Amino acid sequence: MPRANSRNTADSETSGTLGSSIGDLKFEAALAELEQIVQSMEEGRLPLEESLAAYQRGSDLLRHCQQQLSDAEQRIQILDGGALRDFDANGGQAR
Repeated sequence: MPRANSRNTADSETSGTLGSSIGDLKFEAALAELEQIVQSMEEGRLPLEESLAAYQRGSDLLRHCQQQLSDAEQRIQILDGGALRDFDANGGQAR
């Protein structure tokens, strides 16, 4: 059992927030952690078991980010009266 906590997940180099509850992470922190995991895996620095743990954590982070984006879109729809519109860089105020 001593092995379970020692290096069961990606190393601290992969993420400063590894192990923290994903539900508590803000979008930016979750995305930054996901980017670090992808970079570590692409570089091949992780042993197989750590790669599998990192892949699972990355999948969870991806779902979390997608959910936060979906929630933000719903909030925008509510604020815009239920309709999403194309972004107008001029804000419709150009004269």
